[in-house]
Amino acid sequence: MLFSLITFYFLDFAGLMSGKTVNLLAKIQFIPAVMAFSVVILIILIVLTLLFGRVYCSSICPMGIYQDIIAWISKRTSKKKKRYKFSKAKNILRYSMLVASVSIFLKFPLILGFIDPYSAYGRIVTNVFRPVYMAGNNVLEAIFTKFDNYTFYRTDIFIMNVFAFVVAILSMGIIGYLAWKHGRTYCNTICPAGAVFGFLSRFSIFRIRINGSKCNSCGVCEMKCKAACINSKQKTVDSSRCVDCFNCLSACRKNALKFSPSLIPARNTLSKENNADEAASEYVVDEGKRRFLTTGIIAAVAAPVAVIENEVHTLAGNGKYVRQHPILPPGSISVENMLKHCTSCHLCISKCPSRVLKPAFMEYGLAGIMQPTMYFEKGFCNFDCTICSEVCPNDAIKQLTKDEKHLNQNGYVVFTQEICIVQTDETNCGACSEHCPTQAVTMIPYKNGLTIPQINIDICVGCGGCEFICPVRPLRAIHIEGHAVQSKAKPFEEQEKEEKTIDSFGF
Repeated sequence: MLFSLITFYFLDFAGLMSGKTVNLLAKIQFIPAVMAFSVVILIILIVLTLLFGRVYCSSICPMGIYQDIIAWISKRTSKKKKRYKFSKAKNILRYSMLVASVSIFLKFPLILGFIDPYSAYGRIVTNVFRPVYMAGNNVLEAIFTKFDNYTFYRTDIFIMNVFAFVVAILSMGIIGYLAWKHGRTYCNTICPAGAVFGFLSRFSIFRIRINGSKCNSCGVCEMKCKAACINSKQKTVDSSRCVDCFNCLSACRKNALKFSPSLIPARNTLSKENNADEAASEYVVDEGKRRFLTTGIIAAVAAPVAVIENEVHTLAGNGKYVRQHPILPPGSISVENMLKHCTSCHLCISKCPSRVLKPAFMEYGLAGIMQPTMYFEKGFCNFDCTICSEVCPNDAIKQLTKDEKHLNQNGYVVFTQEICIVQTDETNCGACSEHCPTQAVTMIPYKNGLTIPQINIDICVGCGGCEFICPVRPLRAIHIEGHAVQSKAKPFEEQEKEEKTIDSFGF
């Protein structure tokens, strides 16, 4: 259920899923909660793990469920019966990846952005699945329109960033291949969240246990274990790698495996003390335990808390300006703040209704590859829109109210009069002024009855309306330059009052 909701949350371009409750779908993910320091979410996830083991990996993490789907398809399409086998834990690789991911605190989030399961899945959905989804929408629009039904509307489909698209394809292929061949290898060797929850699950109260007196070492449970953590010969379960899928419980013909609390003396190895084993065998788990636990966990977490366009954009954005500073999403404060918090999940990019957010290439330097930046080829930032700040789970984009957004200065306007068509063609235009919500661009007398733009960077918020609408090509006569650190623009009323004061003194 959570997997379907999270996937559609990224795919939804029509704004069908919105609101604070829906935004929790992203904010209950572990790495975003760490980056945003969401104490309540982190406590809930840790307590769940200490109680039930790695339920985050089995029920909450979308990448984990994606791997399960791939493994399920592998079983159904393989000519030979799919069988897993026990393998030793690769703890050196596992914890090395965890240590490497801590580099985020050294202001280099690239590593964590690549291996964080939520961010990787978000990029896959945004860059690979979403264009396919939108193409399907356009097919339905064409069919329904023929019958005078306008339920669907056509939308443009394009690759936002070639590099991000390639990374998403590679992530989907590599993780999918590992799941196809070896089940949850990614979770137990690469994933930083898996390493953390694996360590915590060593101390979990409820875990899978083998009753030595009942087990005949047939190996069926081991063959069903996609985490490769059951050693049927030794009759042991590595709880640090068990992802609580419970496939082994339903597979065991001897009813030798139980999901039981540590207070019950279930044995992991064959014991000589038969009386103790008999006492353990008296503990009975309901057959509906798996369904009950999964549903309960989801409720516990949720309650508290391709048709591709002909024009493919270049890696550096529109390729027409070499900006001194990239244009940050409104509310992201500075490049430094982005580097400290953003893991490039691309949720803000997928939810942006104006399509002005795109994955960066080298705009922020190597460390900021694939983080969101603003370009205005397809639209401009809506003056009243605060969606990107509302959906960001990492706190990389601080939440803004509409009033705060109206004064948040992402950048400032730059006017190149020499190429403006008012001067070159001696014709009226004024489109930039008409699209400026703050009157940072106004028209003043020029010559021969013409007017030409005049800019006021103090009240400009860098929305890009002027740049988007400017008809001059290939370079626009007016464009937005980014700020290294976002600032607060002067309200128009305050600026107007200052100008009147100056005029009254005759300056």
